[in-house]
Amino acid sequence: MSAPATPIRTLIVDDEWMVRAMLRTILEAAPDVTVTGEASDGVEAVAAARTLRPDVVLMDIRMPRGDGLTATQRMARLTPPPHVVVLTTFDLDEYVHTALLHGAVGFLLKDASAADMLGAVRSAARGDAMISPPVTRRLLRTLTGPAPQRRGDALRRLAVLTDKEREVLVAVGGGLSNSEIAATLYMSEATAKTHVSRILAKLGLANRVQAAILAHRAGLLD
Repeated sequence: MSAPATPIRTLIVDDEWMVRAMLRTILEAAPDVTVTGEASDGVEAVAAARTLRPDVVLMDIRMPRGDGLTATQRMARLTPPPHVVVLTTFDLDEYVHTALLHGAVGFLLKDASAADMLGAVRSAARGDAMISPPVTRRLLRTLTGPAPQRRGDALRRLAVLTDKEREVLVAVGGGLSNSEIAATLYMSEATAKTHVSRILAKLGLANRVQAAILAHRAGLLD
């Protein structure tokens, strides 16, 4: 009989104690997730990440002492870095895109369902963090906007990809998980994961969100 999987070690960062309590309640109800600690600002968060070495960090952006943007950037320098999922109200957090570009693997709306919150933590732990397709499209429009020169630059960067890798990139940009990519493009999940890893390596990107942004800039998702 195989040993049970190690629970996903998660750090909760938010300046509102009620939000932290809600997230803790949701996460600790799952058998495969454990909350290793909490922090109320970015300074505490970075210190906790160094000490507790969480797998995943749920990171608020706007906090009174040490914002989540700076904390995300500093956590990206840790070895190994935790997978950061940004907690946001979206409409109010104009710095969300910067957090993603600094290494966050995705973001989660604070009013998301318990299932979505758990799904975000599990996806991040797998290195397969996802943003739901409708939110992805809205986010990408906010991040990129129309810019012909930027589109040309993005297309030139994508020239190193094979046709199949471009197909996978479009799927990533649409918010599909590895399993969904596999089903859509008729390949195994392991092959889909390999394609995604190769795409990130070829393009010098840190995560799937950055890949989605580049795909959108290139016009592949229009």
